Amino acid sequence: MPHSDRRAFLKFLAAGSVMSSAGLAPNLGFGQSSPHVVIIGGGTGGATAAKYLKMGDETIRVTVIEANQIYRRCYGSNEVLTGYIDIEDIAITYDALQGKYGVEFIFDTVMEVDPQTRLITLKTGGKVTYDRLIVSPGIDFIWDGVEGYSEDVAQNAMPHSWKAGEQTLLLKRQIDAMPDNGTMIIVPPVNPYRCPPGPYERASLMSEMFQKIKPKAKILILDPKDGFAKDKPFMLGWNRLYDFQIPESKMDGMPEDINTYDQPGMIEWISGSAGGKVEAVDASAMTVTTEFGDTFHGDVINFIPAQKAAKLAFDMDLVDGNWCPINHLTMESTRHANIHVIGDSCVADVMPKSGYSANTQAKVVAAQILHLLREEEPEEPTWSNVCFSRVSSEYGVSVGGIYRLDHESGKIISTKGAGGVSPLDASHQFNRLEALYQEAWMENFVADSFG
Repeated sequence: MPHSDRRAFLKFLAAGSVMSSAGLAPNLGFGQSSPHVVIIGGGTGGATAAKYLKMGDETIRVTVIEANQIYRRCYGSNEVLTGYIDIEDIAITYDALQGKYGVEFIFDTVMEVDPQTRLITLKTGGKVTYDRLIVSPGIDFIWDGVEGYSEDVAQNAMPHSWKAGEQTLLLKRQIDAMPDNGTMIIVPPVNPYRCPPGPYERASLMSEMFQKIKPKAKILILDPKDGFAKDKPFMLGWNRLYDFQIPESKMDGMPEDINTYDQPGMIEWISGSAGGKVEAVDASAMTVTTEFGDTFHGDVINFIPAQKAAKLAFDMDLVDGNWCPINHLTMESTRHANIHVIGDSCVADVMPKSGYSANTQAKVVAAQILHLLREEEPEEPTWSNVCFSRVSSEYGVSVGGIYRLDHESGKIISTKGAGGVSPLDASHQFNRLEALYQEAWMENFVADSFG
């Protein structure tokens, strides 16, 4: 895709223009007995679904059940680690959804869901019934996947910082206390996981900060994978900004003016096949050991464990393996009728597990539920994803895509010719614009979901 066309395409996505070809139906009303749609989970997916259901038909009763009255978004939390923003800057209330759209909220914890009677039991003892249920519970971690790692280790020594809040603050305190010549080890998870570019944006922004306040610091990425989302654009940026030596396996398509270095720069990335897969950790010694038997010491170790659907999805019998299978036409669970699963927990095939994906899945499910409640045929869905990441405050990279339903396989597939990643031959001005777009994308995305 030409640079100018791709730039326009990404700006189009960042503005929230693509939601679904299953457009929201006009307000038709349901007489005296309005249907009740309940949403479990008030994150990006749940909040967006609630908003778009009410926008589609204000007569529908929509209730969100959420444990926390304040939502702290994960996207943007890397900037809390650098001190560019404060933890409260990623805090979001539900005031607009309640006041502007009339969404009801119950701040409680779901203990049980009976899909036969459509009855939800809450921790406080309350009962809630539904006509249709949307579950957007997010992710949980596989704590026993690596020897020596555990939830206790994450809470005290090697934080994942993959759920915004106390984990973010713990990792920030460790980074701030790291010696000027210290080493920060980042261990990304295996696929699939929430926010595929996240660990690499984290390494980027940490490097930019370290250049200013800890210029002798090093970042070592021990990766179980041989590639990652936007890997070549990230690595090109690292090469230009942080003296990163691009591995031979990633040289295809790189511009001729890349830099070469005799020694590792501030960032070093070891792929899985080159010995980057971590098989054991020692929290007391602050070391990690790879499958090749190499042991590395870190002053800070950001260990991000493998992931699975949230515990609630398992409790509700919505999973097959680690994730929730769905009918992609309606996002309805294949295990229980009248329950729809969106966001990180669902099996969405080629769609990444991202906040933006959850946002577009929520718009699709809102449109389809309106049709189902009226006993109408669901419409043809489309989905989108776009993600801007910063390699530095003035150097951005992006990825975007449009997805459609392949009826023959029943899977979500990429739309040919739509989207892609930042071009490797982009100008400095193009990369700077993408860094600027990141901020606008974030603001529009949050407003579309919660405002």
